[in-house]
Amino acid sequence: MRVAALYDVHGNLPALEAVLADPRVVSADLIVSGGDLVAGPMPSACFDLLAGLGSRVLYLRGNADRLVGERDEGFGSVWCADELGAERLAVIATWPLTLDLGIASGVTFCHATPRSDEEIVTARTPDDQLAEALEDASHELVVAGHTHMQVDRLAADGRRFVCAGSVGMPYEGRPGAFWALLDDDGVQLLRTEYDVARAADAIAASGWPVAADHVELLLEPPDPDEVSATFEARRGA
Repeated sequence: MRVAALYDVHGNLPALEAVLADPRVVSADLIVSGGDLVAGPMPSACFDLLAGLGSRVLYLRGNADRLVGERDEGFGSVWCADELGAERLAVIATWPLTLDLGIASGVTFCHATPRSDEEIVTARTPDDQLAEALEDASHELVVAGHTHMQVDRLAADGRRFVCAGSVGMPYEGRPGAFWALLDDDGVQLLRTEYDVARAADAIAASGWPVAADHVELLLEPPDPDEVSATFEARRGA
């Protein structure tokens, strides 16, 4: 079985379309939508595009998806909720926080960590603290997103933590849509190129209240080492 893990689309429809057209995703048996799909400029279009693939897609709810459902005042969440409508929001509320699949000797998928949809772990998180964050996982391999940076590392207890990166808002220091492919032989961290300038224009014209911030991140992607340092400082490391 081959599984494409697509995280943190953040309503970037052109990026999602590009990844779904990538032959490596086309040939995958399943797609895991790892959370933070609809918190962004084109939420309904992204939701509907994946919904059209039917049972081939399995979903997780991310922290930003949750905030949209809660109509939080930040990150343009109220706008996204209004754009999605009650029927889509009801579906999003049913998305689980974790998902276990029997590939690669067993994988636990989550948005941030198995115990939280917003806990931050990075390439710099101390091994023992990473192990603590992953202790609720059902399997030795944990695949997550949330930080928008691809990571593949071991915790102190030997668990493997993989961050698939972000399809729609990467912090990789270079443009593109970042994701992961899993099969029984292991995990690959991958990137799909697409027309980022065209996506930025579409996002700027979307009406999403914080579109300008998203455009800036797409056109000038942050350096992952700098972002990791900032995140670790926030968590008191």
